[in-house]
Amino acid sequence: MRRLGSVQRKMPCVFVTEVKDEPSAKREHQPFKVLATETVSHKALDADIYSAIPTEKVDGTCCYVTTYKDQPYLWARLDRKPNKQADKRFKNFLHSKENSKEFLWNVEEDFKPVPECWIPAKEIDQLNGNPVPDENGHIPGWVPVEKNNKQYCWHSSVVNYEFEIALVLKHCPDDPGLLEISAVPLSDLLEQTLELIGTNINGNPYGLGNKKHPLHLLVPHGAFQIKNLPTLKHNDLLSWFEGCREGKIEGIVWHCHDGCLIKVRQKIYLVLGYVILHSSREEVVLKFSAQTAAILILKPRNTIPLSHMPVTFTCESSVSQRVHGLLLIPAVVQN
Repeated sequence: MRRLGSVQRKMPCVFVTEVKDEPSAKREHQPFKVLATETVSHKALDADIYSAIPTEKVDGTCCYVTTYKDQPYLWARLDRKPNKQADKRFKNFLHSKENSKEFLWNVEEDFKPVPECWIPAKEIDQLNGNPVPDENGHIPGWVPVEKNNKQYCWHSSVVNYEFEIALVLKHCPDDPGLLEISAVPLSDLLEQTLELIGTNINGNPYGLGNKKHPLHLLVPHGAFQIKNLPTLKHNDLLSWFEGCREGKIEGIVWHCHDGCLIKVRQKIYLVLGYVILHSSREEVVLKFSAQTAAILILKPRNTIPLSHMPVTFTCESSVSQRVHGLLLIPAVVQN
């Protein structure tokens, strides 16, 4: 399967959106809502949405793997946001019914400082050598995840820079019906974006780990393709989200052949309880090579309800064994 697109900018909605004069449930102090209409957007049509690959939108926080200090590094998403004065001007502009002109930013003066190591996301627009803020007034970007940075401690828990590996959840190459948690070389993930999920991310919708034994994993964007998606019609998608098990996901991301990514979020239609990664209907396979290891604490009940199914643990020096649940804590084997 070809490598799918990476998330380097805000993804447009597959449907044309409209603004309603009702308080936003997502953004505090925002007096309006943005809702989907039944019309497919021009951006989606121009990107040939009907031949795109639909994938599961995973509920976590976005990450990026690229070079830092001459080695592959995990980077955390950090949007550069306007300072208090500029934010006030921008919100007044948005609330003005009469103003049809484009808001003018002074990138050098209107934005809060960011760390020196911050880099702008690759696909954002540039003007006179400066990144252009998106429609929310943010400049998407990245900062490297340093080992001792407490702010990004959960990001740091999924990588080991000494061995240059990351803990990744993906389909098992030998059996696409299974999922696999494996230690993947960071070099294999270069220039990819991934979603960090786990105990302390976004309220832990997938039930990974617990407070005493937190568990976090990386999921490559586009890892879970959606089969048998209904036609690209508002009501058909609404029925799919609402009426079948595969629809109990955060949303859909279409990976178009030109690299464009188009999305729709379930919350834009209705609020449903989160369930699981739709792909996780079978077993989860844990694989580690001789150079990496894991401390497994076996429990009589599931502590990682990825699919409420048995979990298979495999290692080069042991026979596969089924367990009813486990907690996974990354550790390094000292040879």
